[in-house]
Amino acid sequence: MLKDEDRIFTNLYGMHERTLAGAKRRGHWDGTGDLIKRGRDAIVDEMKKSGLRGRGGAGFPTGLKWSFMPKESDGRPAYLVVNADESEPGTCKDREIMRHDPHTLIEGCLIASFAMNAHACYIYIRGEYIREKEALQAAIDEAYDDGLLGTNAAGSGWDFDLYLTHGAGAYICGEETALIESLEGKKGMPRMKPPFPAGAGLYGCPTTVNNVESIAVVPTILRRGADWFASFGRPNNAGTKVFAVSGHVNRPCVVEEAMSISFEELIDRHCGGIRGGWDNLKAVIPGGSSVPCIRGENMKDAIMDFDWLKEQRSGLGTAAVIVMDKDTDIIKAIWRLSKFYKHESCGQCTPCREGAGWMMRVMERLVKGEAEVDEIDMLLDVTKQVEGHTICALGDAAAWPIQGLIRNFRDEIEDRIKHKRGPIAAE
Repeated sequence: MLKDEDRIFTNLYGMHERTLAGAKRRGHWDGTGDLIKRGRDAIVDEMKKSGLRGRGGAGFPTGLKWSFMPKESDGRPAYLVVNADESEPGTCKDREIMRHDPHTLIEGCLIASFAMNAHACYIYIRGEYIREKEALQAAIDEAYDDGLLGTNAAGSGWDFDLYLTHGAGAYICGEETALIESLEGKKGMPRMKPPFPAGAGLYGCPTTVNNVESIAVVPTILRRGADWFASFGRPNNAGTKVFAVSGHVNRPCVVEEAMSISFEELIDRHCGGIRGGWDNLKAVIPGGSSVPCIRGENMKDAIMDFDWLKEQRSGLGTAAVIVMDKDTDIIKAIWRLSKFYKHESCGQCTPCREGAGWMMRVMERLVKGEAEVDEIDMLLDVTKQVEGHTICALGDAAAWPIQGLIRNFRDEIEDRIKHKRGPIAAE
């Protein structure tokens, strides 16, 4: 269990002031200039040593990602872009950071931008996050007024500007290249890679796109040391992690915990247990709606980190834990996700544009039990044709929940079809 003194986000619930004065009292903006004066290479090396993996879903090592940025400028400016377009169903962790602890993010933006030789950073915030945008903008204004941003930011000798850009509420803009397109004022549609953003990103310049939580933890890691951060979690799954638990638990919550905490401890300690008791647990989606579900009986001893969940053919994703009890119509729940992905597909790639709608319509018939049993395998086959055949991962995100459903609850789908067919067959 994570001790209070080891929490990075000390105001996740908004119990204290989110102002600059409040943030300083909690230890933020403490010697930021000195952290920057350690130098670019030292900061990147410390991030690599900490073992921090991206908190936006993919889990790519953050320090390694930073090191892809060019060491010397070829005349083009470099940019850091913070992905605050948190739109994955079930995910609401970054929202609490921006709403209640915005200075962790702002300080992280300054240090991370310096490490990547960027004098400017853009935070791209989700279109529906109106109040969060206001809180974050107020915090940015405070930081400018205090000399922490702008010319000679925080007395570091580094000039740095931070811009907050509001999206229009499109899930696809959470994909890093679609986000960059949207920032440039174009349609939010993913770009082909290569070139990768580190070579040609925003305005054709070297760019790194990072998640809110990935950037917000940076100052604390540098203050307390990479070894401190790496002491939490199993090897290759280091650090603390913000979990967002929703669904059929007694107390849904957003909580910062040590990586590799067991699912049982996470639910019992912070959420007051499963609604109706552990025997009532049917399924869990452990990392936001795009990762496959896992049967309840396989989750009791689950380890909540990237590698263990990958071994179960699912993933930690954004650590948005969606809990479903035995009252849940799981086929209908997955159909609802199919409907979401069909709605949010940008339509650029044929497999996703056509496949997402087709999969949703077959799922609709499975919900009603109106399909044939052999359509289950046909549906599975189509998910494989969509998966891995699109520019971005939205095609995968549309396919994986259905694959998880068929893998884990095929008997339930077949029973519904047979139950529906029963009286007809008897005639």
